[in-house]
Parts: sequence; C-alpha cells; structure tokens
Amino acid sequence: MDFTWIAAADSYTILVSLVFILGFVAKQLGLPPLAGFLLGGFIMQAMGIETFPALNTLADLGITLLLFTIGLKLDLRSLARPEIWGVSSLHVLMVVISFTSLISIVSYTGLPLLVDINLQTAVLLGFALSFSSTVFAVKVLEDKGELKSNHGRIAIGILIMQDIFAVVFLTISTGKIPSPWAAVVLIVLIALRPVFNQIIKRVGHGELLVITGFIFAMGGASLFEQVNMKADLGALVMGMILARQARSSEMANALLGFKDLFLIGFFLSIGLTASMSLHVFAIALLLVAILPIKVLIYYWLISMFRLRARTSFLTSLSLANYSEFGLIVGAIGYSQGWLSSDWLGVIAVAMALTFIIASPLNVASHQLFARMDKFITRFQREKRLSRDRIISTGDAEILVFGMGRIGTAAYETLREKHGDIVMGVDNDAVILEKHKAEGRKVILGDATDVEFWENLQLEKVRIILLDMPKPEENLFAFQQLDQNGFKGLVAGTAKYDDQVEMLKQAGLDAAFNIYAEAGAGFANHVTEKLSEQNASL
Repeated sequence: MDFTWIAAADSYTILVSLVFILGFVAKQLGLPPLAGFLLGGFIMQAMGIETFPALNTLADLGITLLLFTIGLKLDLRSLARPEIWGVSSLHVLMVVISFTSLISIVSYTGLPLLVDINLQTAVLLGFALSFSSTVFAVKVLEDKGELKSNHGRIAIGILIMQDIFAVVFLTISTGKIPSPWAAVVLIVLIALRPVFNQIIKRVGHGELLVITGFIFAMGGASLFEQVNMKADLGALVMGMILARQARSSEMANALLGFKDLFLIGFFLSIGLTASMSLHVFAIALLLVAILPIKVLIYYWLISMFRLRARTSFLTSLSLANYSEFGLIVGAIGYSQGWLSSDWLGVIAVAMALTFIIASPLNVASHQLFARMDKFITRFQREKRLSRDRIISTGDAEILVFGMGRIGTAAYETLREKHGDIVMGVDNDAVILEKHKAEGRKVILGDATDVEFWENLQLEKVRIILLDMPKPEENLFAFQQLDQNGFKGLVAGTAKYDDQVEMLKQAGLDAAFNIYAEAGAGFANHVTEKLSEQNASL
C-alpha cells in the first residue's frame, strides 16, 4: 500500500498526531519521548515517507539552538580541567584502537559489509563510533535536571571536546581550511560582548528576548559558515561569548520550548534517513553489542582521574550511545569514497538503537547505581578530587536543597526567623560562589547522590526543605532520608497538583505547589499592607 500521500502539505496534521502518540506512549512506558520520536521516523520510512526540506530545516534549527543554549550555560574554564580534556583525548584514541582491531578481526567472518574491509576504513569507522551524542546526552540530563550537576558538567565538557575533534576532522578531510578572517571574526565577536550584553538587558522579558536568542544563535552559525567553519560550532561559540551574562539563563529558558520542538525534527530525520535492510540491521546490532566496551573505557578513564565511582558511572551512562557526529563523519567518508552508502544506514540504525536502549537506563540511572554501588565503588580510587568529595553540614539545623529563586527566598526567610542555623545545598558550583559572595552559608552537594546521603551528617538537622527542579529528585531525596532514618520535618515543592499529591503520598510532611503558594503569598502580602494602611487612617 502506498502511504506517500501522507507527506503532502495538507496532511502534516497526521504526521504530528503520529509523533504525539508515539512520544506519549514512550513517556507512559517510562521512556523519554525522544525514543518514540525515533521510532516514528522508522515507521514513517516503512510507510514510504521520505525526508522533506521542512523537516531538515527543523532538525538544523534544533541542533543550532541546542548548541547555542549549551554555550549559554558553559563555563569555558571547565574544558581546561584534566578530567575533561584528558578523558576526551584518551577515550577517542582508545576507542579507535579497540574498535579498529575488533572490526578488522570480525571482517574475517565473511559478514556482509565487513568482507575484506581495509585498515583505513576500519580506522574511519572506529573514529566515527568514538563520539557520543550531544543531542541525546543534553536532552536526558536536561529532563532529569542534572545539566549543572558534577557528572552533567563533565559529560557536557567531554562532548564539547569531541565536537572540537570532529570539526578538526571535517576541516582536514574536506580540505576546507578556515578562512584567515576566522580569527578576526572571533576577536570582533568577543570585543562586542559588552554591546551584546546591553542589547539583552534592554529587550525585556517577552517575545523580543526569544527573537534576540534566535538572532544570536543563527547569526553565529552564519558567520562561521562564511569563514569556512562549521555552523553549529558558531552557535556554540556565540553562546559561550554570552555565557555568565546576567540574563543568559533566562534567554536559554525562553528558547527551551522552541529547541525541544525543533529537535523532534532531528530525531525523526534519523529514522527517515537510515537505510534499512537485513544485513544493515545485523551489522548495526553488532555495533550495539560492542558499545559496552566504549562505556567501560569511559568509566575507567574518569575513575583514573580520581572522580568518585558514582560520578564515573553516571557520566559514562549519559555517554552510552553513538553520535550524530558519527553520521557526519560517515557522510564525509562516503563522499570521499572511503565508505559505501550502506555504512551510513548502519551507523544511523546503531545510533537509533543505542538511543532507545540508553533512554530507560538513564532514566533509572540513580536506582541502578543504588543497586550496584557496593560493587562499583570497589574500583574507585582512594584519593579523589576535592571538588568530588562530600562536605559536612556542620552545626546547621535547617537545610534547603536547591538554591534557586524559591530556595533562596526560603533560606532568607528562615534565617531571618531562626538565625544563622540555615544552610543551602546545591549542585551548581557557580551558583554557590554567588551565594557565598552574598554571605549565605552553602555547600556543594547532589541530592540524587546515594553516597552523599550516606556521608551526610544529620545529627543536628531537624528541618529539610526540598526545592529541586524535578519532583522526582525531591522524591528520591526523601526516600534516601527515610532509608537513613531521618526523623525531622521534610517539606518539598512541585509545579503541578498531581506532583504535589505524589510527594504527599510518598510520606513528606508537607508539599507545596510553588505557583499556587506564590499567588497565595502575594495576596496575603497585599492584605497585610491594606490592613496597615487602614489602621494608620
């Protein structure tokens, strides 16, 4: 049966409905919606639908906005840390050697596509498979509210280093040497940073901020293209130039919905462009089977750089996939005559399968570590980095987890009423430095870290407020408190009534809808002011 009519412009509603249904089903099964979107691409291909320009445009916009928002949140100094550049460089080298050796050995089995494969092709495939997906990792970490956690920052740093390696490869392999004007463009953009900051300050908080974000993201991409550099790198660099600006986080949040919407096009395009056949699928399964080697190399290297077992485990799991950059490298190899077209399908299918497999594993990453921690921590080095150690709460009697706007307001209110017995906890070192500069007592800690709770001293703590971005994080933290026998008061926040009910049913002493409480607090404040005015008349 011919289903190609669905691609007609007046039938996009059917496609959108299919995408929604598959994303919705994936979410109900405990998977990220992106797993459903990937499946949607394969289903659409089976129905005879081919990729179309509008979808490719959405995918390109999604990746551009993704890299731009990564840049907005990136601390450039983090790339200079040994656990970032060291792990990235050694991992690429070790994976290329391991995978090249395995592919060469398997080529003697007579499997299709692998027969008589030469060393150059095997090395190219090893290099393409050494990358992990920036799109997947950022989306998963973002959904879990862990982009700013220690393992989230390490994962993003490694991915950015890999992106740089990919850009270098693309430049060399295509003979596309950056224009001499590239350095001039970069210097001018950095010099214009104060001007850009003033523009962002003056555009307000509405639609102009969104449009400004689009202009900066696409403008950076376009400028880099003009000087023979990768457009996506331009979006990333532009975001990095604007990072640490007072409203960079607000701009990233304003672009969030658009970025998520456009990335649907990216996930659909993967399924639509993959060349499907029995032997392509078989080789893709073989690549999926050797993926654990890549993950184990990640874990071993990160541990060797004196990071905790939990940090190594969670970072490695978020990178447990193949990358869209592998497809780009494969496409270059095909255009240069180094790879057959079937290999593009193999890489695309392998990548999609690793996305689907890694999605539920990352959703349950903390539970997996909790079950395996005794075994995994055996491989942890005794001497660890100072930034990856647990800190005592000292004499604090009240802890506030999550020092965002609401957590900070709660901290100030409690300190005003109870004195200097309040302590804030957050997993973002940059935010903590700001709080310390403003005189608040804060410590670095990850409430989703089992080892953190096991080492946390709670003898004097009697009240704990959980105000982290995701209700699942608040629930996990409460479960750890309960398991460790904490007898004090525990309160949590959520954004929706069903989430509040979930926290209450779990056993929290109190749970609050932050939007409803903000409205009630505002009304009470106004009522008090009116009463004071009436009393003075």
